[in-house]
Amino acid sequence: MPHTFKCPRCGQLTTWQGNDFRPFCSERCKLIDLGAWASEEYKLPTQDAPQAEDNDH
Repeated sequence: MPHTFKCPRCGQLTTWQGNDFRPFCSERCKLIDLGAWASEEYKLPTQDAPQAEDNDH
């Protein structure tokens, strides 16, 4: 029995073996997710580096 898991985009059960679009269930979900990254819908938390103070008055 092949291992099944939920598609991270739509939640549909899919298999890893024989799935060219893994971890997604289909090309559609893969492209939707890629588009979300490209349009900056996903953001990773970061800490900005402290800015150097300008001591030249």
